[in-house]
Amino acid sequence: MVEFDEAMNILENKARRQILRHLVKEPHYPLQLSELLEISQQAVMKHLKVLENAEFVESERVPSERGGPPKKMYRVNQSFSVRLDLGPNLFRAEHRTMPGGGPMKLSNKLPSELDEVINRLGTRRKLPMAEAIDILAELDRALEKIDESRDAVIALHQQIMHKVTPSVSEHSESYEERIMAREIMNQPRRPLDLDLFSHSLRIQSTDAESMMESLRDQLMRDFAANSGNFVAARDGTPLPWWLIR
Repeated sequence: MVEFDEAMNILENKARRQILRHLVKEPHYPLQLSELLEISQQAVMKHLKVLENAEFVESERVPSERGGPPKKMYRVNQSFSVRLDLGPNLFRAEHRTMPGGGPMKLSNKLPSELDEVINRLGTRRKLPMAEAIDILAELDRALEKIDESRDAVIALHQQIMHKVTPSVSEHSESYEERIMAREIMNQPRRPLDLDLFSHSLRIQSTDAESMMESLRDQLMRDFAANSGNFVAARDGTPLPWWLIR
């Protein structure tokens, strides 16, 4: 599975996107793609090689219908989503693999309003076209609703980051400290990798550790001030990672 940057590098090419748009529908021969895209077969083969090396597609040799030598046919063999959210106080880049399994296996991850769709599908292996169109229309509506909710959550995330910016500037003495604070807020549930952080900013790891200690002290003071109490908890109580020394 390729990473986000490699996926973006591959997909930035319009011809490759067009090739994939055809291959997701059904397998194609290079000659078919050449005719559909109106580019040379040599160019198509070059793009297919890039896609195959990245495991976006796979090929197999199939017997010729006219009795000639076997021909290579290509099909898409990955299911994933590439997301990029960009704006003031916002940069989220994700490469997510689609979950596998049939309707019943997916049911616990789906919105409750799609329960009826799952019941209609059951274990059926074949659907009439009219029924499939009806179900797909319902799935499109569900996706639009999910996207609208996601957009609203991301917009709220932006607003929180905007509101906290003055506090970050007030308590940070350097650019590196501000960046550390933002890195923590961008991934608040995941401990900051200090080695990776120090490498990205070209600073000593000991300096990053010192900044982390200073920031942790500030966070603990904020935490206590907001609650009006000392920071205390029973053994085994889950705490934010930045409260744990």
